[in-house]
Order: sequence, then C-alpha cells, then structure tokens
Amino acid sequence: MSKFVLSEMNIYPIKSLGGISLQEAKLEERGLQYDRRWMLADEEGIFITQRKHFELALLQVSILDGKLKVSHKKSPAQHISFSLDEDTGKQIPVVIWNDTATALEVNVQVSNWFSDFLKFKVKLVKMPERERRMVDPRYALNDEVVSFADGYPCLLIGQSSLDGLNEKIQSPIRMDRFRPNFVFTGGEPHVEDSFKDFYIGEVLFSAVKPCSRCVLITIDQQTGEKGPEPLRTLASYRTVGKKIMFGQNLLHQQTGIIRVGDELKVMRWKT
Repeated sequence: MSKFVLSEMNIYPIKSLGGISLQEAKLEERGLQYDRRWMLADEEGIFITQRKHFELALLQVSILDGKLKVSHKKSPAQHISFSLDEDTGKQIPVVIWNDTATALEVNVQVSNWFSDFLKFKVKLVKMPERERRMVDPRYALNDEVVSFADGYPCLLIGQSSLDGLNEKIQSPIRMDRFRPNFVFTGGEPHVEDSFKDFYIGEVLFSAVKPCSRCVLITIDQQTGEKGPEPLRTLASYRTVGKKIMFGQNLLHQQTGIIRVGDELKVMRWKT
C-alpha cells in the first residue's frame, strides 16, 4: 500500500485571487485560517471571480505583520494593503452561487483600488466571525459551515492526478490552476476519489463530493491568459454526468494544526 504524504498546502485569502503556499496552517471551523475570508462583490452584491474576470489571476496576496497585501504580479508597484481585522462595520448582503450571506466592507479606499483595477464598481468584503454560511445539506455531515469558498471548507488533490493529466496534454500545467488547499504524494492518479474518511496528521476529514471543474482551470495563473486546456483533455476521461471532476471536496471533524509532511491515513475507503 502506497504511503500518502501532504506535500503542499495553500490558502486563497481573497476568493479568486492568487494563493499563499504554507508549511503549517491552523484549521478552523470554516476551513484553513484566512482561506477565502474576503471576496469581491459587484454593486448587486454578487461575487466576482476569475471565471469572467481572468485578470484577477494577476493579483497576488500576501499576509505579514497583521496586514493583508495585494500586489500586481507584473507591476508590483501597483499594490494595496489593509489590516486583517479592518472593516467598516456596515453589513452588506452578498450572493455566492445559490447562497446569500452577510459581509462587511473592508474600507472604501480598498474597494476603489479594486474598482480601478477591474474598471467597474466593486467592494472588497470580509466574512464576519458570527456569519453562518452552511454547507449544502445534501452533503453536510454535521451542519458544517463554510467561508466564501464555492461550497466546501477544503479541497484535496493528489499530485499523481496532475502528473497523469500532464502526460496527456502537450504543455504541462501547474497545480495552481485547480486551487487546492491540500496536495499529497503517493498512490495512483485520482486515488483520492476512493478516500472516504482519513486523517491528515491528527485531524479527521471526510471526502464528501468530487469537485466539478469549470472554465477557471483554463486560466494561466501566471499570465491571466485563457486557453482550451486542461478542460478539453479532462473532458475526454474525467466526465461524470456531464460534469468534469478533478479533486475531492472535504469536510473536517475537528480543528487543529496541519503541516506539510503530515501523513494521510485512510480509515475508510469508498466502495
């Protein structure tokens, strides 16, 4: 039996912007600390993502000394930063897919910076600690909550799944297109599809739903440019009921510290 080891861990503090690679992270009730706790919303409160606005891939996020900084990958002089606990206190209803949640605007200056970048009016909002956005009850195990992520607190992908895909396409792509929280080594491509309950280090997770993929994975996260791959190739061998699947959405049973190098121990497999 192959040994599974956590090889990479990422958070995406602002939904649809560049991620941060970590060696150690705190897993909280709604996912990894700081993961998708902020989001851009238009004047109607509807969430903004790379699916329509490819240029968001060019904005890199970093966290240092209690501040979150956003800078342009191609012109780093173009940047803005704000305190992690900053907000105006004014509640704004926002929409993520079929969910409505309550958010707080960070501040007008930050919203204006993003509006200038996107060339239309947006607000940068954060999720208040008291907000309870529920995981889809069809898949929830214990009334779990989620941040501004699409639907689940964490996403897992095996490195061998990407390696297998890269053998099938002309120009290899990077894992960052799939925006996973956890990447692990070991096993065959897509072995994660058969995980049911497993530990990463001391924390117990359940894989509850395969992750269906969209146009976002066709955007190069370094250039913000879009192409046909890897969606075209994945469609040829990873289509299930008209959806293209890659990776597993997770729910966790407890909070704790997770570190790169932790072993994944599968307790139960899907039949």
